[in-house]
Amino acid sequence: MTALVWDKIGEHIYETGVDRGVLYPQTNGTYPKGVAWNGLTGVTESPSGADATDMYADNQKYLSLRAAETFGATIEAYTYPDEFAECDGSAALADGVKIGQQTRKTFGFSYRTLIGNDTEGTDKGYIIHLVYGATASPSSKTRSSVNESPEAVTFSWEISTTPVNVTGFKPTATIEIDSTKISEKALKAIEAKLYGDETSGTPQLPLPDEIKRLVTDNPDNPGK
Repeated sequence: MTALVWDKIGEHIYETGVDRGVLYPQTNGTYPKGVAWNGLTGVTESPSGADATDMYADNQKYLSLRAAETFGATIEAYTYPDEFAECDGSAALADGVKIGQQTRKTFGFSYRTLIGNDTEGTDKGYIIHLVYGATASPSSKTRSSVNESPEAVTFSWEISTTPVNVTGFKPTATIEIDSTKISEKALKAIEAKLYGDETSGTPQLPLPDEIKRLVTDNPDNPGK
């Protein structure tokens, strides 16, 4: 039998950073057109639910039932795409004029975090995070006078989600794609869908079943 070994060289794994944000407004249950989200500064994931309810019988604990889990998050950025205005409860009254308190449009969202270790740094790989069925809650916006220590306004939105169906599994609102564990061919196929290219055309957010198909249809050695 092999003994456990801790802190081997190359196995000091960590996750850091956030980049490549993309907004995908929903249309009839799909996400057909993505737009780049510049100025993304942070995404805080905040799942909730899955609380345990203990059941008793015969004067002892009989079983423990867990409630359904839900996914929420907070998105922080210095700016946002024009297409996000509808998702944030705004609508165009005229060219250059927006009104608030309108119906909030559902959207999908993707972003990337970096994977690092003690030998390769953050070049080891990355994780692409996909979020489905998101809606943004109203949030406060603070504007301050320019002074000797000016700061850019930071926007923040709390989002909640409605899961989408996955064949053979419970519905989900999130997917994570690890570049170090997926084939390079499949990763390229998924990124072509998410970010667009000359072959795939318009960037779009594939639903979970299509993500699975892109992986199974593109077997290869795991990527970096």
